[in-house]
Amino acid sequence: MTTTQTIAQTFAQDSRVKEAKAMLLDALRDHQNSIEGVRPPHPGMQAETHAILSRFEEQRAGSLIFPYLGSGFGKGPLVELADGSVKYDMIAGIGVYLMGHSNPVLVDANIDAALSDVVIHGNLLQNVDSTVLVDQLLRLANRDTHVFDHCYLTSSGVMAGENSLKIAFQKKHPANRIFAFKRNFAGRTLAFSQINDKPGLRVGLPDCFPVDHIPYFDQARPEESTEQTKQAIMDRILLHRGEHAAIIFELVQGEGGFHVGQRLFFREIMKLCRSHGIAILVDEVQTFARLETPFAFQYFGLEDLVDVLWIGKASQVCATFFRKEFAPGKGLMGQTYTSTASMVRSSLATLKHLNEGEYWGPKGKINRLARHTVNRLEAFAAETRLIEGPYGLGSMIAFTPFGGDGDKVSAFAQALFKNGVISLTAGANPTRVRFLLPYTVLDEAEIDKALEIVFSTLRSFAS
Repeated sequence: MTTTQTIAQTFAQDSRVKEAKAMLLDALRDHQNSIEGVRPPHPGMQAETHAILSRFEEQRAGSLIFPYLGSGFGKGPLVELADGSVKYDMIAGIGVYLMGHSNPVLVDANIDAALSDVVIHGNLLQNVDSTVLVDQLLRLANRDTHVFDHCYLTSSGVMAGENSLKIAFQKKHPANRIFAFKRNFAGRTLAFSQINDKPGLRVGLPDCFPVDHIPYFDQARPEESTEQTKQAIMDRILLHRGEHAAIIFELVQGEGGFHVGQRLFFREIMKLCRSHGIAILVDEVQTFARLETPFAFQYFGLEDLVDVLWIGKASQVCATFFRKEFAPGKGLMGQTYTSTASMVRSSLATLKHLNEGEYWGPKGKINRLARHTVNRLEAFAAETRLIEGPYGLGSMIAFTPFGGDGDKVSAFAQALFKNGVISLTAGANPTRVRFLLPYTVLDEAEIDKALEIVFSTLRSFAS
């Protein structure tokens, strides 16, 4: 007897598997009904959780950003912690929980992944799922005009960045210098510790290659800052003729404080660098799927200028995109571990949800919720003078409290966490509070509830 299906396909369609999945998802929704909003820690769980946290921090030789240990359960923007508390996750787990917590769509995808033979996808063994994901990512990147010919999946955002660096260095050999912008951040590997504009992150580490940090766009002085950056680039090019392999762009600086560039600035700088044979690299680990277009390079109209780009966080599986002329030589890239079956299925489910929903475009949900959040923050700033801003773009939103004093802003973020809203700080001089809105599971009413906690905490802190 012949068949056009694999055993894996017939297994997935087995009625017993379908019934078991349906029961699990029904149970999930029933238990999510008990989460109705923010709640404090359970008195009987606090001591044990504190002991676990203390032991964990000792074992890992470093403290956590917040006393955060998840219970493994949540509902949309709300996450339950091990101490029984429930909080609004307005930073989306530093960007990876775009679909919120315990989302039935992702739970469904992860059940399928758990039934899959390949737990770890890598250089040798991958399922067909990986080919589907690469195809969908390329379609999304090339949706308006053809930009990239290739997409390479990898285990983390910074590894996708490392692959981008290797591609650029190999293409431009023997050039070995990098241009990067002041306030940039792209991860903590040995290579990127050199590129980040955070000297404290490379104390005691050897230099890998020379990096020239140049000024980023200044919204208060657009023309002047553009010329200043161009002059800084030319000064270094003339000093190190033919030595620059690439320049790295964050189109919206994330860790640096949600500073936003401008289309004309990017185009001027990219064209200048291209005219000197310098590859254009774009880091979209934080911007991917957070603006009115899937990629920030599309929002700024840079399709004709980007050579290599990488994504992560919201995409679940991370990836490097590049033009065919940057295709690496044999053996340059290869990883035993590029992702998990769970990550691949989660990525596919996330992309399907985004493509089928009304998220993109000027009138899409991303912009609608961003405008609502910005309007509320602007009104609060005008009324109280307790914050400056807001800043950012799309669902990347920040504000500056207490004049940007780093110690005060950090203390405020800790108090906000205690009161039920998870945020992160970003930047220095000034330091800001930032959100990465999990917009797929938010509406205006949920945003208002979270912001009321933010505002009450600000008033309490100020008094």
